[in-house]
Amino acid sequence: MQKMMEEMQNNIEEKKSRGDHQSMLFPESSLFKKWGRNLSHDEQREAQAGYNKYGYNVYLSDRLPINRQLPDTRDPRCATKVYPEQLPSLSVVLIYLNEALSVIKRAIHSIIHRTPDHLLKELILVDDHSTNEDLGESLDFYVATTQKQHPQLKILRVRHDRQMGLAQARITGWAAASADVVAILDIHIEVNVMWAEPLLAQIKADRTVVVSPVFDRVNYDDLEVVLYPPYAHGFDWELWCTYVPFSPEWYKHNDGSTPGKSPSLMGILVADRAFLGEIGTLDAGMDVYGGENVELGIRVRSFVVVVMSVWTCGGSIKVVPCSKIAHIERAHKPNALRVADIWMDEYKYHVHIAWNLPLNDHGIDIGDTSERKKLREKLGCKPFKWYMENVYPSLDLWIDFLGYGGHTTYKESGEFYIGEIISHKNTDNRCLADPGTGNVPGLYKCKEALTRNMSINWDFKQGGELRNRKTNRCVEIHHHTLVIQNCSGQRWSIKHVIKPF
Repeated sequence: MQKMMEEMQNNIEEKKSRGDHQSMLFPESSLFKKWGRNLSHDEQREAQAGYNKYGYNVYLSDRLPINRQLPDTRDPRCATKVYPEQLPSLSVVLIYLNEALSVIKRAIHSIIHRTPDHLLKELILVDDHSTNEDLGESLDFYVATTQKQHPQLKILRVRHDRQMGLAQARITGWAAASADVVAILDIHIEVNVMWAEPLLAQIKADRTVVVSPVFDRVNYDDLEVVLYPPYAHGFDWELWCTYVPFSPEWYKHNDGSTPGKSPSLMGILVADRAFLGEIGTLDAGMDVYGGENVELGIRVRSFVVVVMSVWTCGGSIKVVPCSKIAHIERAHKPNALRVADIWMDEYKYHVHIAWNLPLNDHGIDIGDTSERKKLREKLGCKPFKWYMENVYPSLDLWIDFLGYGGHTTYKESGEFYIGEIISHKNTDNRCLADPGTGNVPGLYKCKEALTRNMSINWDFKQGGELRNRKTNRCVEIHHHTLVIQNCSGQRWSIKHVIKPF
């Protein structure tokens, strides 16, 4: 019996040591897919609660050193570059709302210790009315201690008396800044070695350029840094930010340390402080994350200066590969319809299609856009068509769509796109196809379906049959299942009609 008890105890200890699946309280949680197998039940509960609140592993963050070292993920050629001694002074703005205290501390520490003293003039913390208790006295004490340790650095605290949104928080930070250049950063970041000098050198050479570092990803679970190669920043027709290739000319240099032009920004930006004021900074009417970055990208690239002779055709945006920032990525919905209404002219219907909203009377309050439209007119901004043709030609135009809805889009050619529509050229959507045999409809990449001799063209009228042009068979419902069979007169309709068909 004693031996049996010892074996049972050994089995229990072995399960604990290897993190047996049955010992996990939250086996379906994405936090514990690769991490946390050896935590006790109490520790798992604490970790999961923090993850639910912040969207990343605050349990681990609280236990990591504030001054942890990051891997140097730059192109090796970056280490050999020499930058001018006289660079513009820098104000760093950090925006936060109920962020984890350890993440805030780590961001502050990385900026102070990885930015040369003679360049970093001030650090501005903008609190968009946080309610977390530890962002009161605990953060106050940390900031005060840091200020004593770095008396040459000005640390400013700005707190909104009500929650005003990310865009307004950025404007608040910009307005409080006094250095030549302002860097507006998320709080859940850690800057890497020599992050500032490459950015400031670009702005010193051209004050109308808005620059962005390259973001490495910080995993939400184990908080390890994952190298991301340099890419330009673009967006799709939903106005989600996305990575896109640089221009072909950039790749001809065969030098991954070279800055490259970018159609847009992903939320972190560094720019001449006065220049941001001249072009109207950001739109305070957008109170959620995402859309304002695209708006700034459109405005900077289409901005024509008419009052100062030193500017000829507005600004530009560049991604600077030798500047690296590690960033805990989180997803938020952009205020896409507001951007579309102000900036996209006759192309704004693309955004409605992408969000599966009617072209008119969508019922979503986007706020008053009249002042932003007046600013656009005052600045002499070029039309969105110019931006498409000269800055972002890889963004595809949906000019032959007849109807859409429910992740289905019908084209003049008779093709039915199923699922999310690809926004960029030289990519392939998924088409509804009749394989020619059997009664199961196919869903294939459109080009692939054609090479396999499948028919992807359909005759369809609103409220009528959905009939394949080649096989003359129809898509129908049979015993609650979608099938292709001889047409029996079943009728279909699509939710939103762009033009009669």
